[in-house]
Parts: sequence; structure tokens; C-alpha cells
Amino acid sequence: MAFRNDFLWGGAVAANQCEGAWREGGKGLANADLLPYGSDRMGVIRGERAMRMPDGEHFYPAQDGVDFYHHYKEDIALFGEMGFKTFRLSIAWSRIFPNGDDLEPNEEGLQFYENVFKECKKYGIEPLVTINHYDMPMHLVTEYGGWRSRKLIGFYKKLVETLAKRYSGLVKYWLTFNEINIMTSACFMAAGLIFEEGEDQYKTIYTAVHHVLTASAWAVKILHEKIPGVQVGCMLNAGIFYPATCNPKDVQAAQNENRKHYMFTDVQVRGDYPLYVQKEFERKGFQIPFAENDKEILREHLVDFVSFSYYSTRVAEADREGKYESNLLKSAGNPYLEREPWGRFLDPLGLRITMNEIYDRYQKPLFIVENGLGAEDVPDENGYVEDDYRIDYLRKHIREMKAAVETDGLPVLGYTCWGPIDLVSVATGEMRKRYGFIYVDRDDKGNGSLKRSKKKSFDWFKKVIASNGECLD
Repeated sequence: MAFRNDFLWGGAVAANQCEGAWREGGKGLANADLLPYGSDRMGVIRGERAMRMPDGEHFYPAQDGVDFYHHYKEDIALFGEMGFKTFRLSIAWSRIFPNGDDLEPNEEGLQFYENVFKECKKYGIEPLVTINHYDMPMHLVTEYGGWRSRKLIGFYKKLVETLAKRYSGLVKYWLTFNEINIMTSACFMAAGLIFEEGEDQYKTIYTAVHHVLTASAWAVKILHEKIPGVQVGCMLNAGIFYPATCNPKDVQAAQNENRKHYMFTDVQVRGDYPLYVQKEFERKGFQIPFAENDKEILREHLVDFVSFSYYSTRVAEADREGKYESNLLKSAGNPYLEREPWGRFLDPLGLRITMNEIYDRYQKPLFIVENGLGAEDVPDENGYVEDDYRIDYLRKHIREMKAAVETDGLPVLGYTCWGPIDLVSVATGEMRKRYGFIYVDRDDKGNGSLKRSKKKSFDWFKKVIASNGECLD
């Protein structure tokens, strides 16, 4: 058998894409509540268009999500029926500290997640918790400027200390930040940055990067000290860049693109900024805003494992920006691969290649915490979907993961599909871009009964888990 007996099969969601209840239970306004559906969405995500309060002109899909807040018992029961060993979910920061800088946490928010974790335990499901997943109190944006302010390190530390104290014994696996490398492109969504006219965006972004990396190391320290046997990981938006050709300039372009993303995990796994980044900062005239103890915190508090999302590989071409969107990043074309409806390349072998790249670089256990196919599912009158295309996608990727374990010898902790239940797409705000084994009756404009129903892939993945990855037919 390829996978260890305690291999963690499951699914992954984010609070801002499924939870809803944006004004219930003492929750404060979050930046995720202000990501509009439609043509203005990407400008807001990138911090180029200011959106500080909801207006009457836009629909904000995260505000209601798929109402996991009120349906969590039903949803977790379905995950339990599938045999999940783990369920990856995130904490809405503004549900714990509504403004982010509050003196005391919101008890209703703390109790909600305690209830969720205990519900998971009823079914033998181990929670895997992302502390910060594209979700922060809007007050921290308007009052402090998001992660450009060093003060956010202290507010984040207080959040982590609160979570560690409350959930010690309930949560063993933690991730500090979701897809940490995306904060350089999705600047408002991932870092709370809204750019002013004439602002030095490079300096602002990498000041925020340093604050986030330092906060991540503090989280590792706090969790290791507060929770016995805890495992803390980083989380990378992965999928390597291939060179467009064997022209050395294309090869170098691909190397440069890969390094832009590995710099984050280089710091989280190795404890220091790599030389190539230090030299780039020097050329740009940017000084890392080290404060007292930052270097020691980064060096001494390293992650236990490397988790990552994988949807596709990308392609880099010298002196040219890619024309294809690929999970909030750009890619040049790849004539050897087909593309899914939203433009990403279908590359199961690329998962194995990416896994080997990451392990060769870090020699840390791996955890695939997002992998899935977004598609326009068409249900019958009972909400049933014949999603053979999703089964085919997942089967091919699990086979490559299996080869990485069996043939290449990589240590892999688990695999959580994105998302086991339909939810709001983070990049587009759509519901029609569906990933789930469970169909949710809701459309792009927020209409629908929210009724849950099983797709064909539900029973397929149930068999995969029951056989520990041996039965993929």
C-alpha cells in the first residue's frame, strides 16, 4: 500500500467562501465581505480599486457564502459519511476579534469554532485549521493600512494566542497563512493593502511581506509552546513554471518566476531571506524593515511541514507576460496540455513534478491541501450531478501523488480536495465554478434554496478514502 495508515484524506474550505453570516454572532466587517461580484472584483482584489464599505451597486457573494455557519452540522455529517480523516477550514479573524485590535475576543465566535471542531471529532475527523485565509477585519485596513503596518504582527499574535488557548486538545494541525505568495498580486484580498496614488507599491508590498513572514514565525513559536504535539505548516500556491522553450532565456525566466514564490517558503522553512531576494532588494533600494528580534524569530521558529495548493503548472517566456490566468497568476501557453473552462492547464504529472521540486528544496513532509476541478455542474431535478469529469481529474492527480510516494519516496501527510462542497470562487466570486462532491443550490447572484445534494463523485471519493487510495476506478 502506497499511503501510510494514518494518511489524512479529506476536503478543504475557507471561511470567507462558505461561512456566510457576515453580520451574525458578533462578527465584524472583513475585507472578504467587500469583494464584489463582476468586473470590478479583480481591481478590488489587487488593491487598485478602493472598497472600504459595502455599496448599493454591487453584490458581495462572501457575505452569505453557502451558509456553512448555519449548516455546519449537516455538512460535517456528509463529510463523515464520505469517511473524511481531516477537514481543512479557516478562522474568520473578524469573528474572533471583530475589529482586529479589540481588547477581548468575541465569545460567540470562539464558541462557534469550538462547536465546529467538536462536531468534526464526533465523526473521527481531525480539523486542519488555517489561521488566516484571505480574511481580515476591515478595521485593520482602514485604521492601520493592513499588513503595511507592523502593529498587525501584535494583533495577529494575540489572535494566535487566543486560538491556541481555546483549542488546545481540539486542533493538532495548523497553517499560518493561506497561499502566502499570493499577497504580492492579490494585495487587498491577501494583505489588506489599498494603494494610494503615487505610492511606491514595491516597497509597500515587501514591507507587508516581511510583517506577514514575521507574524507566521511568531505563530509557529506560540503554537509549539502552547499545544503539545502540535504540527504547524506553511502554505504555498504551488505549481511550477516550465520554460516555454529550451532557450536559456526562457529557462532563466522560469527559474526567476519559481524563485518569486519560493522566497516565502524559503524564509518559513529555512529561517532567512535567500540571497537572490536580498540582492533584488538591494537593486531596488529596499531595506527589509527588521526590528529587534525579527531575525531570531524567523531563524528559530520554522514550520514542521510544507502544505500547498496545486491546480496547474504554468509556463514562463522571456520578456513577455503570460496571457492565461492561472490561479491569480499569469502563464504563457502550453501546447502539450488541455485547459479547463476557466483557463488553467490540466497537468496531473505536473503535481508529481511540483512535489519533487518542493521536497528536493526543503526535505520536509508535504501536505496537499488544495486540488480540484472547477466546472459548471448541471444537476437533475433532484440535485444529482453526473460529474465524471471531476472524478477523472481527481483520479489522475491522486495517481501522480501516489507515484510520488511509492516510486519517489516522498513523505506526504495527506490530501484535501478543494472544496468538498460547492462554495464561492475566490478569484471570480462565482458559484457556477463548482468544485464540490456536494451540490449547493445557489447561483452567481445569491439565489437558491441552499439545499445540499450528493454528486456522483461523492460515492467515488468515499471509496478512495475507504481503500486508502488503492481503489481509484
